[in-house]
Parts: sequence; structure tokens; C-alpha cells
Amino acid sequence: MRVLIEAIIETIGWAVLGFIILFTALRVFDFITPTDYRSQIRQGNTAAAIFVGAFILSLTAIIVAVIVT
Repeated sequence: MRVLIEAIIETIGWAVLGFIILFTALRVFDFITPTDYRSQIRQGNTAAAIFVGAFILSLTAIIVAVIVT
């Protein structure tokens, strides 16, 4: 039972770390790009939404690869 609890706590810890890294990377991305993608998406710009979505998926793939190895 103790091993299960430790595994759950470890999984939650890695998930929180991954979320923090993703959130920080998105903030840095917003800071260094001249376009305000959030307002573009709110205005209905599909291309901006696809771009940001692809960026998020790419970041998550990198974060998962780093955490797993």
C-alpha cells in the first residue's frame, strides 16, 4: 500500500512540474512574440489558434520526453 501511495504522490509531483514548465514556457512565448495571440484567438483568428495549439502540443511532447528520460 505504501508503494502505491508513493507512486501516486510522485505522479502528481511530476504532473505539477510539467504544468509549471508548460505555463512558464507559454508566458515566455507570449512575452517574446510581438503578436498578442490571446486577443487574436478571441477575435476568431483560426490560424492563431492553430499556431498556439501546435506550440502547446510541441512543448508538451518535449516536456514528457524530458520527464520520462
